[in-house]
Amino acid sequence: MKNKIFLYLFVFAALIALYQFVSTNNLQKDMNGDIERLENENQSLKDSIQNAQLKILDMQYFSLENNDDALAYYDHLELQNPARYIADKLLETNERSGDNPLIPYEGMNSDFKINKIKVLNHKWLLADFSDGKFWGDLIIQYELKDNLSVDFTLLDHLLYTRSN
Repeated sequence: MKNKIFLYLFVFAALIALYQFVSTNNLQKDMNGDIERLENENQSLKDSIQNAQLKILDMQYFSLENNDDALAYYDHLELQNPARYIADKLLETNERSGDNPLIPYEGMNSDFKINKIKVLNHKWLLADFSDGKFWGDLIIQYELKDNLSVDFTLLDHLLYTRSN
């Protein structure tokens, strides 16, 4: 009788050990699968970040802030951010009542005003304008003078037409 109890205890202990081994092995496989999945997701996110950074660099290619040759024209003026200064001066033309004087169209819904500005280099900028319903684009040549005044000259313009 004593031998059978030891035999049953031994078999029971062996079954518990086998269960623990199989359970731990399955847990290890699941964890390894999770680790591989997370590593793949991590690599995918790194690739997405790299693609986003390349797109940002591509979008910033035509930008005064990233053009050292164009910025050299303003070294003697000691402006912290020439592009922002020029954009602010252009936005000041919106403060007049009526349409912006640089926009060669009369507002149909209200007055045409400049909304967005992209300073390309030390001579040109792109601007977007709208009256709330209609919109268009401008190519403007500018000259920043030593006394920090800015002259703007409209080079070309485009008004988008709506097709309904």
